[in-house]
Amino acid sequence: MPDDMRSLLREFAETATDTGAAIAPVGHNELLQSITDTARTIFNAAACSLALLDEANEFLTFHVASGAGADEVIGMRVSVNQGIAGWVVTSGQPIAIADVTQDPRFASGFASETGYVPRSILAMPLETERQMIGAIEVLDRNREGADSSGDMQLLSHFARQAALAIEASRVFTHLGTELVESLARATENEDLRDALRETGQATRKPNASLATLAGHFNELGRLGDDERAAATGLVGEFLRYLKARGRPR
Repeated sequence: MPDDMRSLLREFAETATDTGAAIAPVGHNELLQSITDTARTIFNAAACSLALLDEANEFLTFHVASGAGADEVIGMRVSVNQGIAGWVVTSGQPIAIADVTQDPRFASGFASETGYVPRSILAMPLETERQMIGAIEVLDRNREGADSSGDMQLLSHFARQAALAIEASRVFTHLGTELVESLARATENEDLRDALRETGQATRKPNASLATLAGHFNELGRLGDDERAAATGLVGEFLRYLKARGRPR
């Protein structure tokens, strides 16, 4: 692939990545929170949490939680070599533990930091056809007459919803890379495919400030006509003010 074509393709990918947030579905975190809240309610559990893998697949970070210890666990990070959630993502297998004190995989020190140490855990991987994403855990469920196999099947539905929501959000966050990768999968020319994938891997991450700004406009665009008109007017006035000062950017 000629250098000028490669440069143009990279510019296209980076522009798409920067503007991906402008068309992303809103309410991503709210949806994940709703999933954990609903799971905790249905299982009548003490708590429910959702942890996501980092890009290197080395650590899990707890992004949303509901119930006992929720405030403390959000933002906590644990190695994939530790704990029940770590075992779930590395093995790709769900697990039901009736008594965590009898299971050497349980990270008791991590649980103590949250202020809540459970007795039982149901854990399910968050996974799509393309990748492992993380894990969802239900702590100390209390459903009379329900067996573990039925509860695991039920939890798998929540895990599927969460995994699809997360993957959809990531597609928009890395829109440029995704578009180039799609082109690579579609071509039969091996050299072109390799060049496209190399370009996709070299595409930088989204500009954080532009992504945030695009996200704000995304939300504003979903409001009523009056709110959109007011926001447009404010932005227009701000731009005119900057241009008058000789700072158009």
